[in-house]
Amino acid sequence: MKPRDLRIIRMIRGRSEPRVLKPVWASGLPLSSSNPTPQTRRCLLDTLARATRKQRGRSPLTLERTPLLTSFQDFGLADPISRALKEENYVTPTPIQAQTIPLALTGRDVVGIAQTGTGKTASFALPILHRLLDNRVKPQPKTCRVLVLSPTRELSGQILDSFNAYGRHIRLSSALAIGGVPMGRQVRALMPGIEVLVATPGRLLDLVQSNGLKLSSVEFLVLDEADRMLDMGFINDIRKIVAKLPIKRQTLFFSATMPKDIAELADSMLRDPARVAVTPVSSTAERIRQRIIQVDFSAKPAFLTKLLKDEPIDRALVFTRTKHGADKVVKTLAKAGIASNAIHGNKSQNHRERTLAQFRSGEIRTLVATDIAARGIDVDGISHVINFDLPNVPETYVHRIGRTARAGADGTAISLVAGGEELSYLRDIERLIRVALPREDHRTDAGREAAHAPSALAKQHRPGRPGPRPQGARHGDGRHGDGRHGDGRHVDGRPGDGHKASKGSRRRRSGGKMNSSPNDRSEQRPAHGAGQSDGIQGVAFLRRESRPNGRPNHKPYSR
Repeated sequence: MKPRDLRIIRMIRGRSEPRVLKPVWASGLPLSSSNPTPQTRRCLLDTLARATRKQRGRSPLTLERTPLLTSFQDFGLADPISRALKEENYVTPTPIQAQTIPLALTGRDVVGIAQTGTGKTASFALPILHRLLDNRVKPQPKTCRVLVLSPTRELSGQILDSFNAYGRHIRLSSALAIGGVPMGRQVRALMPGIEVLVATPGRLLDLVQSNGLKLSSVEFLVLDEADRMLDMGFINDIRKIVAKLPIKRQTLFFSATMPKDIAELADSMLRDPARVAVTPVSSTAERIRQRIIQVDFSAKPAFLTKLLKDEPIDRALVFTRTKHGADKVVKTLAKAGIASNAIHGNKSQNHRERTLAQFRSGEIRTLVATDIAARGIDVDGISHVINFDLPNVPETYVHRIGRTARAGADGTAISLVAGGEELSYLRDIERLIRVALPREDHRTDAGREAAHAPSALAKQHRPGRPGPRPQGARHGDGRHGDGRHGDGRHVDGRPGDGHKASKGSRRRRSGGKMNSSPNDRSEQRPAHGAGQSDGIQGVAFLRRESRPNGRPNHKPYSR
């Protein structure tokens, strides 16, 4: 039997794996070893099809999987959109685009699971623009027809640029609503009504509460990087926004991972969604050459400088864990004569846009960033991604190195690993991606011993910086490890116990009653680093000795 016939039989049986078949005539007699005639093959296939339909109890036969389209011209998009795609040199769709666009064109809700750099923006922008053209109406004042929510300002700007590029021939009205810039200009842009609004959740709520925007006319809702919005504490804001939207709408939901909270949010927002999953988050691009360099903490700046000078770098993106660390790296590189700039949450929006423009144009070849850029920077030509600090979340590593090797290019990802703490992060990353990354050991003997010592996590730290913080300490973005901001507030806006702890410490510093006397206080004071249940470790309480009888005592200062 010909291979073509076997493929047809497997398709009819609905099996992905080949199955051992015993070819028979339509009468049930076995076939001879000689090649059957075309009439015999047709008879055999017709018999198998009838038997399969009878067994499954459905007729006519339906296939669950449709063939993927291999060209943008096959989608049947409107002519102005197709012309824009040709001008952008879009020829072959990515897997997420090939699966999502046909579903979205029919008006179905879609849940897409795909990591950054897979072409998600085009997968929701193209069908939305096509459907807007099918029913082109003028928006009402202070309303929008399409609402796209994204976690960061940079990603929002790039999404809007994509909409404008694909809709260049249809006179698309669009606007951007992000924080860090005055809101007056955004309010004026929304006054006549627009078709596409790309926004971050916080600024969108500000516009709604100030009566600058009405959400009653939204026909299409897109949530991009939903898991990142969960990490940044936007999930409650998203619930408030969705509660103000019309029930009759099309929702496109995209996320790199699907934790429990995101799955519950998707179930509450979408109606009978089609699920599309491509390129799981645990996979890395095959064109990325990954290297691990083990060094001492004190040698990290020197190694980074050496890499930037020796490697054939077109553009390099350097990731740090904290905002302060990013600024410190920029100063170190400046001393070595390497021009660079930093982008993180403490920088103004104008500075961030100006820095990205310089990086894209090649005016600066090295950009230092925190994880705010791990999913928010889409710059062509990034040849190297360098992890100055290894991330403590394994999925973040995949997102970081995904900034290189885009659009079929090759790329290099280099990670500087120091100390036992980052070695544990590396093991988690290798467990996630299921790859043992090649390592280069440039540590000193003292560094190797310290990394394997039981107290390595407590002793190893960068010069001039405190060691690793315990659970509940603050992250680089101002949040505590237990989900609280630096001022004691939880990420979701609920009050935490940070204010209570600070008030308690002030009371004790102001001279509250103590059980021990001043003479034996030094003996009862716990050692530095010992655990305390009141959450105020490492605070030294100073008490002034009693004054001589000849001088009056003043009342202690109280707030």
